[in-house]
Amino acid sequence: MSIPKKKVVIYPALLSRVAEVFREKIVLQNHVKDSLEYKNCFTGREAVDIICYIIRNSDRNLALLLGRALDAQKMFHDVTYEHRLRDSLNELYMFDELISTSYDEAESDRNSLSPEDTASEPPVNGVFTLLASCYSPTCSRDRLCYSIACPRRLEQQARLNMTPSAGLKRTESRSSLQDKQVREQQDFWINSVPKEIVDSVSKEEQKRQEIIFEVIYTERDFVRDLEILNELYMAPLMYGSVIEETRRESFGREVFFNVMEVYSVGSKLSDDLIKRQNERAVVERIGDVFLKHVGNFKPFVSYGAHQIYSKHCLELESKRNHRLAKFLEERERLPESRKLPIYSFLGRPTTRLGRYPLLLEAVIKHTPDGHPDKRDLPIVIEAIKELLSQVNTETGRADNKLRLTKLNDALFSKNGDIKELRLLDENRQLIRDGPIKKRSGVEQVELTMFLFDHALLLTKKKKTKDSDFYEYKVHKKPIPLELLALSSTDEVLPRVVTRRSSAVLGHLPGAATPKYISDIGKGGYPLTITHLGKNGGSHTLYAASQADLQMWKERIEQQRALIAEKKMKFELDVLTDITFTTTNRVTCSAVVDFSKTIVIGAEDGIYAGIEGSRKSFKKIIEIERVSQIAVLESYNILLVLADKVLVTFPLATLDSMELVSIKRARKISSHVSFFKVGVCLGKTLVCVVKSTALSSTIKTYEPIPVDTTKKKSSLGKLLIRSSGDGMKVYKEFYIPTESSSVHFLRSKLCVGCTKGFEIVDLESLNTQDLLDPADENLNFVLKRENIRPISIFRIRDGDFLLCYDEFAFYVNKNGRRSRPNFIINWEGAPSAFALQYPYAIAFDPSFIEIRHIETGELAQVIVAKNLRPLCIESNTVHCVADSILDYQSVSQLKLRNEESPDVPVNGR
Repeated sequence: MSIPKKKVVIYPALLSRVAEVFREKIVLQNHVKDSLEYKNCFTGREAVDIICYIIRNSDRNLALLLGRALDAQKMFHDVTYEHRLRDSLNELYMFDELISTSYDEAESDRNSLSPEDTASEPPVNGVFTLLASCYSPTCSRDRLCYSIACPRRLEQQARLNMTPSAGLKRTESRSSLQDKQVREQQDFWINSVPKEIVDSVSKEEQKRQEIIFEVIYTERDFVRDLEILNELYMAPLMYGSVIEETRRESFGREVFFNVMEVYSVGSKLSDDLIKRQNERAVVERIGDVFLKHVGNFKPFVSYGAHQIYSKHCLELESKRNHRLAKFLEERERLPESRKLPIYSFLGRPTTRLGRYPLLLEAVIKHTPDGHPDKRDLPIVIEAIKELLSQVNTETGRADNKLRLTKLNDALFSKNGDIKELRLLDENRQLIRDGPIKKRSGVEQVELTMFLFDHALLLTKKKKTKDSDFYEYKVHKKPIPLELLALSSTDEVLPRVVTRRSSAVLGHLPGAATPKYISDIGKGGYPLTITHLGKNGGSHTLYAASQADLQMWKERIEQQRALIAEKKMKFELDVLTDITFTTTNRVTCSAVVDFSKTIVIGAEDGIYAGIEGSRKSFKKIIEIERVSQIAVLESYNILLVLADKVLVTFPLATLDSMELVSIKRARKISSHVSFFKVGVCLGKTLVCVVKSTALSSTIKTYEPIPVDTTKKKSSLGKLLIRSSGDGMKVYKEFYIPTESSSVHFLRSKLCVGCTKGFEIVDLESLNTQDLLDPADENLNFVLKRENIRPISIFRIRDGDFLLCYDEFAFYVNKNGRRSRPNFIINWEGAPSAFALQYPYAIAFDPSFIEIRHIETGELAQVIVAKNLRPLCIESNTVHCVADSILDYQSVSQLKLRNEESPDVPVNGR
C-alpha cells in the first residue's frame, strides 16, 4: 500500500486516537475462510494497510506492532480466536458488534446488580512508546534531554552507529518462540515410523502419508479441545457457584448447546482413524472411515447455527456478572488453555468442519488414480460442503435475527417510526450498518446508518447509564428504498483540522504541548441521499473512505434493484423518446382506439404517431400552448384546449399529409380552465369549466352524431364545415367556488372544488356535498383546510375511493365512510390519479406511487425526473418525464400480466 505524503493527522503514539481513526477508516465486508462465511470483518493485510496510513509510515513491521497493541486490548480479534494480528490476506478479524445492547430481561437483571458486581470493559488506551515524542521541552534532535529512555537518544545512537535499516527488524516474540518450540516438538509421519519404511515408499506417497497423519492428529487435537472445554468451563460453570442456580441450566443450554453431541461424533471418528493408523505404518486408506461417519455430522450444523446466540449470551453474562468475567480470565491463563479464550474452544466445531474439505482435498491430490480414496473422499467432501452451506445459511439467519432483535430493543423515537420498520418480521434483513458523518454547521456529527432490505435508517448512537450498552435514537424518518435516490461525487471535501492539547500529556509539569494534530480532519467522501416525497428531503453524508462510500452505494443500489424487480407490478413502455426536446413541453395525450394512433399535445402543436413506432411521430396541427386533448371517435371529433380556447378538429385531420393550421379549427369556447369528456344519463357529454378563485361556470355540451354522408366526404369538405356543426349546449350551471376536477357518475356529476366534492344533478341542477357532515368518521377531512380533492373512483363493491392530494379513503353511496380503518397517506404530493384495478396510481413530479386499493400498501414506486401525467383513462395511462440528451420520454404505464378485470370505475 502506498502511503499518501500528507501531514500526520493524529499523534500516532496515543492508542486511543489510533483506535478511533482505525475504526473509522477500516471497511467491514463479508469474507470466506475455510468455506465458512464471516460477516462484517476485515483481513490482516487491510488492518496493517490502514495503520500504515494512520501513522504515515510504510514500515509494515512497525504498523503490525501497533496493531497488536490494539489487539492486546481486545479492540478486535481473530475470527477463530486462535492468534494475534497477522499481516496476511488469509487471516480475518472482527470488532465487537456495533449493536451492543441487551434484551429487556437482561437489562432488568443488570440494573438490579450492585456496581461492584458489574464488569466494565475499558476503552482502548495507552501510549505506544516507539512512536512517542520526548516530553521534555528542552529536548531536541541535536541537544538531548537528561532521560536515558528518551526516544531521541535511541534515534541518535542509531545515527551515530550508522546502521542502515529500512525499518524495524522482525524479531521473535516470546509467543513466536513458544509456537516454534511447539512446531519442533510436533510429531510428523516421517518421524513416527522406521526409516526403512519411509525409504520404501515414493516421495508422492510420503506427502500423502504426511497429510493423512495431519488429518488424524488434528482430529485428535480437536477432540482434546472439546474435552478441555468440558473440563475447564462446562463442568465448573454447571456445578459451581459462578452462575446463579436458578439460571444455571438455561445458561449452560444456551452457551454450550449440543457441543457434547459434536464431541461424541468427533471422538468416534478420531478413535476409528487412530485404529486405522495403528493397523499399519503406511495408512492404506481413510475414505471408508469418513464415509462411515459423515452421515452423523448433523450436530455440527445445529451447533454452528446456534453459535451466534451462544456467543451473545456469554458476552452478555460476562458484562453483567463480575464473577464470570473473572472466572473466564483465570481459566484463559491456565497452561491447558494455551492463552486462548473460551470463544476459541466454543468455535472449534465450526472451524473443524471447515477444515475437513481442505485436508481431504490435499489427500486426493497426492492419491494415485484407481485408489479407493480417489472414489470415496470426493463423496465425503461433497457431503461436508453441503453441511457447510447449511451452516452458512443458518448462521446468517441467526445472526440477522439476533442483530435485528437487539436493534429493535435499542432503538427509540418520539414518533412511531420504529413500529413502521417492523424489524421483527420473519423476512426482515439487516443488510449493512456502520458509522457515517453529517455536517451540522461547521462541525460534523457522527451517525450510525442501517440498511435494511426495505428501508434506510439514520440514527444517533448514545451510551446508556450503563456504559457497556448503547441506544440508537432515530435521527430522521426511515426512508423506504423505493423512495430513495442516491448521488455522490468523487471530490473529497477539504479537511478542517484543529489543534488541542493532549489530555494524556498535558498534566505533566513543565511538559511541552506536542506539535501534532490531535483530531482527525472533518472531511470525508460525500454521499447525498434524497428521500422522495412530501415527508422527505436531501441529506449529505460523509463516508470515512472511498471504499466505504463505494460499499454503501453498491449495497443500497443492489437492494433497490431487488425491490424494484420484486415489486414490479407496472412497467413503462416508451412510446417516443426522440421527438420532443425539453424546450417543447409535452402536456397531454389521447388514443384513437380503432387505428392505434397516439395523439400528443405539446407547446408548439399536436403530434400523431403509431403505437410501437418511436420514430413515427410527426406534427399534424400547428397550434400553440396546447394543454388538453380528447378524442370522440363516434362523433369524428378531436377536442383541443390551447391557450384557454377550446376548439375542435375533424378526427380525419390526423391522417392529413400536410400540416394543418389553427384556421381550420372550430371554436367552442374561450377562457376555459379545463374540460372533461364522459358519459352521464346515457349521454356522451363534454363539460367545459371556466373557473376563477371565487366561482366556477360549468357548461355541458352534447356532441352531434356524424352524418353518414359526411363520413364519406373528402378531407377538404370536412375541414370547412360550418361552426355550428358537431356540438350543442346541454346544460349550464354555476358553483360559488373554484373547481379543479369533474367526474362522471351514472346519473350525476361530481365536481372537485375547494369545498370538497360536490354532487350535481344534471336534471334539476341541484348541488349537495358528497360527504355526509354528520359522519364523525369523516372529521379528519371535514375539519381540514387546504386539502385538494382530485379524483373519485367507483370500486367493485359499490364503494367510492376518494383521492385527495394528501390521502385517500372510501365512502359509500350515501357519502358516509365505509371502511373506517382504511386510509392511504400518500408519500408524495400527487397532482393526478388513475385506477387500474386493484391499483391506484398517483403522479408526483418525482415518481409514480402505486398503491393496492384493498390493503393500502405501497405496491411500487417508479422514479422519474420532471414527471407529468398525460392521459389517465381507466384503460390507458400515459405520462412524460425528462430523458437523456435533453429529450422528453413519453411512455405508457402497463400492468404486467395484463390482469385488467372489467371493473366499473365511474357511474352510480
